[in-house]
Amino acid sequence: MSSHRPRIDKAVRIALFNHKGGVGKTTLTVNLAFALAKLGKRVLLVDSDPQCNLTSYLIEARVVDKWLDESEGKNGKTIWSALRPVLQLGREIKEVDPYERSDGVFLVPGDIRLSEYELNLNQSWTDCLQRKIRGFLETSALAQVVRQSVKTTKADFVFYDVGPNIGPLNRIILLDCDSFIVPAACDYFSTRALKTLGHSVADWIKNWDVISKLAPEGVELLAGRPVFLGYVLQRFRMYGGDISSTYREYVRQLERHAFSDVISVLREIDPKLAPGSLGQFKLGQIKDFATIANLAQEQGVAMEDVDGGAEYMKIEARDAFRDFAQKVINRVAAT
Repeated sequence: MSSHRPRIDKAVRIALFNHKGGVGKTTLTVNLAFALAKLGKRVLLVDSDPQCNLTSYLIEARVVDKWLDESEGKNGKTIWSALRPVLQLGREIKEVDPYERSDGVFLVPGDIRLSEYELNLNQSWTDCLQRKIRGFLETSALAQVVRQSVKTTKADFVFYDVGPNIGPLNRIILLDCDSFIVPAACDYFSTRALKTLGHSVADWIKNWDVISKLAPEGVELLAGRPVFLGYVLQRFRMYGGDISSTYREYVRQLERHAFSDVISVLREIDPKLAPGSLGQFKLGQIKDFATIANLAQEQGVAMEDVDGGAEYMKIEARDAFRDFAQKVINRVAAT
């Protein structure tokens, strides 16, 4: 029987995961990465959403178009360039050099053709259940790309940018992650989404545990034990230095549902999947920064570094993301 194997590298793999769209996940991921880099960490960003929002945020459009046009050639630089040999040719992954976006921040560019990989993954999962080697090769291919990129960049942290769904691609990404964080907007739909999210992740863990025990000797296995680090509040407004009364009830609901629909569900499998006291799961609160958030997307930089915008808002953004980054570092160290 096979079992979960320790990683060779020490990079911490994290996904900011919420299958509800519109929670500002990509913007949050970019700003968290820059904040970690400013705290001395090396960060690898993996654009694993076929919509390529992360790549489009960080790289100017003409360069993105060029990379997409060349992704199947010998000089391909995207995530699909790396995966294609496994999917279409039955070979090993192609090594791609992550793009150094700024000091300490690296990017594995996304590709719309990643959707082709996702289409294969349901069959790959079935093949794993049938102990077929090809299923394990395809299921672990993205993890192999990340491992190679970690080796190249010497990253301390890896952040997957994922699409807003609970499909087969996000399943293997979460199972490759050491941890996940839930970004949640202060609205009714975010609180409702937590129940589906928690049970989906729990089912993936349990099913992969079965697959791991069936796996032939020597095949590459995903880690399969993503730990819930916590949640971060977003998209609220402030009044008098505090969250305005309109949003406070949503904050209370998010705290309650995070415990009942994610923490408790994961602890039923293994208490180590959601460690810590309740107060530790709130990792940060990022208010609606409106204008500077839009400028940051247009300029491809962190909110605190935008050209233009109110100076006090840039300072607030800097402090909020620095606090968020430090809490992530502390939670990772404690798990």
